[in-house]
Amino acid sequence: MSKKIIFFLSIVLASVTSVMNASNVKDDPEARAILEKAYDQVFGQEGSTLQYNVNLVGIYKTNGTIWYKGKKNKFIDNRYNAWCDGKTIYMVHRRKKTVTMYDADSEKADKYRSKFKFSFDDFTYSKTEKGNVLLLTLKQKKSAKGTVKEAQIALDAKTLSPLSARIKVLLFWANIKISNYKAGGIDDAIFTFPVKDYATGYKMVDKRGI
Repeated sequence: MSKKIIFFLSIVLASVTSVMNASNVKDDPEARAILEKAYDQVFGQEGSTLQYNVNLVGIYKTNGTIWYKGKKNKFIDNRYNAWCDGKTIYMVHRRKKTVTMYDADSEKADKYRSKFKFSFDDFTYSKTEKGNVLLLTLKQKKSAKGTVKEAQIALDAKTLSPLSARIKVLLFWANIKISNYKAGGIDDAIFTFPVKDYATGYKMVDKRGI
């Protein structure tokens, strides 16, 4: 489920009140179907790319560009470059001159990854449409075990391309702005770590299997 992070923020919401109120919200199965379709468009086998700007209530800020294709991804932000070929994550810390390798499913590659856990079944769904923007609202159910409590996801009403998201995790809100989104036409070669570019001047750290 980790790829949902950038989408919500994917991407890619928690007070006691919001959790309690969720049980009183009428669930809209069409809203969920729309979200699942948009998710498949971003993370499907044709691939996608987008630019993102994340602000976690001032605690954590980052921006960059990311590419997705199935289990593979690549991103470049203001501190890191990273490649994941589906088996191994190569995390390049440019200032420290290090390349750290992790297993693809390791949460240690990103300390924020474990804070954004959820399942599509965790929520009740609703939607509103205004002009060309479709807003999906997710409220966590009482029985949910994920950390995402609430989400508001803005999509292009015609193409279902992601525009922005607000996600609440515990008591904190993450705001994600998305731009320059493109679906399809992503070459697999982009997810291959360019070993030669970091053969000199960088320390290799292997944390696979840890």
